[in-house]
Amino acid sequence: MRQQPAVSAVTIIGTSLAIFLIMVMVMIQQVKVAPFAPESGRDRMLHVGFMSITNKDWGDTGVGDANNTSNGPMSYQTAVECFGNLTIPEAVSIYSSGCQAASVALPNSVTFTADCLGTDEKFWKVFDFTFLNGKPWDKATFDAGIPVAVIDENVARRLFGSTEVSGRELLIDNAPFKVAGVVKPVSTLARKAYAQVWTSLKAGNIINNTWCSYMGGCSATILARDRADFPEIRAEVERLGKDFNRTIGEAGWRLIYRNRPYDQEKEAIAFSANLEPDVEQARHRRWMTYLILLLVPAVNLSSMTHSRLRQRVSEIAIRRAFGATRMRTIFNIVTENLIVTLIAGVIGLLLSVVVAFFFNDMLFSQEYTFTLVKPKVDLGMLIQWSTFGLALGFCFILNLLSSGIPAIQAARIGLVNALRGSQK
Repeated sequence: MRQQPAVSAVTIIGTSLAIFLIMVMVMIQQVKVAPFAPESGRDRMLHVGFMSITNKDWGDTGVGDANNTSNGPMSYQTAVECFGNLTIPEAVSIYSSGCQAASVALPNSVTFTADCLGTDEKFWKVFDFTFLNGKPWDKATFDAGIPVAVIDENVARRLFGSTEVSGRELLIDNAPFKVAGVVKPVSTLARKAYAQVWTSLKAGNIINNTWCSYMGGCSATILARDRADFPEIRAEVERLGKDFNRTIGEAGWRLIYRNRPYDQEKEAIAFSANLEPDVEQARHRRWMTYLILLLVPAVNLSSMTHSRLRQRVSEIAIRRAFGATRMRTIFNIVTENLIVTLIAGVIGLLLSVVVAFFFNDMLFSQEYTFTLVKPKVDLGMLIQWSTFGLALGFCFILNLLSSGIPAIQAARIGLVNALRGSQK
């Protein structure tokens, strides 16, 4: 690096830009699947966002053809029958399928709009919120249909000027609710847990909102005790589903699962209720993109490495003359290049974190969202051990691609010719 500062600088810049582009793509994917509060249990979660239903009068073919199904969220009662009664998981929460804009205010004051989500009492066990004041409601409060709400810190300060507000009253869509607790604000990237105001599901109309008899406005998230329990949970889901379909089949109805519930990775790409996402295809597409982003700079860096080694032919020959083997020579060249690549990798990783942090609303914008708040990330979501591991792996691969062939060619130069400065 000291002997050839210009070439080294160009090499570092080119490598760091390659790592930067790859890591930005990795981070965009990671915020969809990596655990962070309040979805810290993502690796143990199974989701049922939507379902499909059909009827024998619609020409049911028995395979869930999209042409004869109705698709969307479940009704509350369907969710309870099919998922709420599971015994193997640690907890199962049923909540409204998406945030709804609601007017929020104090009595006799100006209203403002906030994202509102209806939940049950188990929601607070599945998702790990940080309570700044108060606590979530319990089962008795939920079953009684008492109008209670949890609000985030921003809403609390805007309404009351403080977070110490549990027990006080606010109006949500002009209906009185009691504040049960105040939590830290949640990023919209926590797609299942996000809201600004969470209300008891039984205190609203969603629980009674049904269509096609068994569909409605609810989704469910299952929190397993361990990821190893997924097969047993899915087997229990299948068993309950058969019982449910046997019951509603008397009226000609049939609920179609399409292999739900989905784990976090599959749910992150499941944007259609009537189509099962292809996880393997999505993975292959991502890795092909990473490979292309690695190959393009590797070709350029390989030519630069080869040019740099041509100027060091005599040096390599002297090493060989003093007993260095060809493998040792190759190892030395690859190691030297790896140091440069790691330096560039650190720069690329830091640059990707900075760009992701300051341009999060552009990079992490969601394709389908009705939230009022823009996406927001913090360093805890971006910097994880897996991020460092992937960055290190990409650096290593890029180093092998760019320095491996030139190193082998340099080591194969004849000793006598190399001492004369010849490259053959």
